[in-house]
Amino acid sequence: MDSLIYSLNATVPVFVVIVVGYLLKRIGWINQGFIEASNKINFKVTLPALLIQDMVNNNFMEKFELGYVIFCAVATTISILTMWFLARIFMKDKSIIGEFVQASYRSSAAVLGAAFILNIYSDTGMVPLMIIGAVPLYNIFAVIILTVECPEKGAGQSKTLSSTLKGIATNPIILSIVAGVILSVLNVHFPKVLDNTISNFSKMATPLALIAIGGSFEFGKAFQKIKPAVIATAMKLVGWALVFLPIAIWLGYRDAKLMAIVIMLASPATPSCYIMSRSMHSEGTLTSSVIVLTTMCSAFTITAIIYILRAMGLV
Repeated sequence: MDSLIYSLNATVPVFVVIVVGYLLKRIGWINQGFIEASNKINFKVTLPALLIQDMVNNNFMEKFELGYVIFCAVATTISILTMWFLARIFMKDKSIIGEFVQASYRSSAAVLGAAFILNIYSDTGMVPLMIIGAVPLYNIFAVIILTVECPEKGAGQSKTLSSTLKGIATNPIILSIVAGVILSVLNVHFPKVLDNTISNFSKMATPLALIAIGGSFEFGKAFQKIKPAVIATAMKLVGWALVFLPIAIWLGYRDAKLMAIVIMLASPATPSCYIMSRSMHSEGTLTSSVIVLTTMCSAFTITAIIYILRAMGLV
């Protein structure tokens, strides 16, 4: 019973706020403009503030482990290349391979990752290390795969790998982690007035992001291209966790380290998948279906994973 209560306390508050966001959109209290503005504010202001503050206040450099970053990077790379290889062999509709592969690996690591870890441990814990290992690879492989598998021959070449690398180098999340590392190395402590100001922004990150996720939720899209969407959803929420969590446990990762890996492997597909697929000249229907299905089903799968790990004494 203790394990069940622990897992419900970790996940239910997060998904309740998502449901509230969905209801607010349905009754017209928020609109698409609010959702787009919220996503931009979260991406460029509140999430960077949250990461910087946690890394400075919790002495990030004492937590840094190169092996952990390498594990996240290797697990991400293997999952992407395996899914791409299998999709090219078994998928009959070759026009949706790029969408299928991207949606089956690309997690909402920063937004939902921060939300879950904050809910359990009261700070972002090992999320910055997980982001360093996984998120740049998410973006690089997304461009490569969507370019190679682009249904409009030649159209996907308009967004090159170099422009993607530039995008990663100017990504506010990545920049905030770099800033947090530098400030942690220099043992900088913000003046009280600045620390309180940053804290005010960081407190907005999780609720604003979750409301925006709920507001952008569309049930109708869940049933378009249902067969490949279900397969991608199963791999995103369960498949990679079954492969890599036992390895992470064998390597000795526990508590916040293991939870960050859970988020990397088993959190819903990020809405930025759809933006990327459309900008790279893919149709986007499959991507939007997977985003809806993974968001809807993750309330149960993540709760179950946390319950099992808690029952085993690992978190």
